[in-house]
Amino acid sequence: MLDLTLKFLNEELNQFLVLQPGLVMGDMSLVMAAVSRIFDSDSNNVDVPLANKAIMSLVHVEEDRIGRQQEAFSKNASGVTYAQPPVKLNLYVLFVMNLKSHEQALRWLSCIIRFFQFQPVFTPLSHPALNAAITQLNVEMVSLSFEQSNQLWSTLGGKYLPSVLYKIRQVTVDEGAIIAGGGYIKTVMLKDRSIQAIS
Repeated sequence: MLDLTLKFLNEELNQFLVLQPGLVMGDMSLVMAAVSRIFDSDSNNVDVPLANKAIMSLVHVEEDRIGRQQEAFSKNASGVTYAQPPVKLNLYVLFVMNLKSHEQALRWLSCIIRFFQFQPVFTPLSHPALNAAITQLNVEMVSLSFEQSNQLWSTLGGKYLPSVLYKIRQVTVDEGAIIAGGGYIKTVMLKDRSIQAIS
């Protein structure tokens, strides 16, 4: 589900960026890659060359416990099904401009911010390209302090580049595996007597 979510956002953003006036595209596009690969000394090991690229990178995943379903069962007309509740995730995605021109880097960054400003919610109804298993994506900007930004870039192993961090809420992961199930109890037998359940 993580790959489908990020691939969808990457494709939507690239479609938006192509239409922006004043944005130098050439052979450039927003690519999905690990930001830390920019700073690898052996750049031949990188699948996609990251020099002079805009990069979209997953930097953190957290469980959204507030929206978590507590019960490990669900009821329907025919009975009860026992299954582990789905896991709801928040994804932190960093958009990094690794461009030679600082002016173009800022222009790309502005376009990405504008994209999420006018389109912070994605549903299969509003975006048919979104996988039907994803009910809704909510995107919000995360403002980091100087200290937090320093810690993030230290973790990534490099010096700061023009970037913006977004939180993508409510990515649901559900295997859909049913542990057990059964019908409702309708009759109880007590020493040769039968008690009928009230419907």
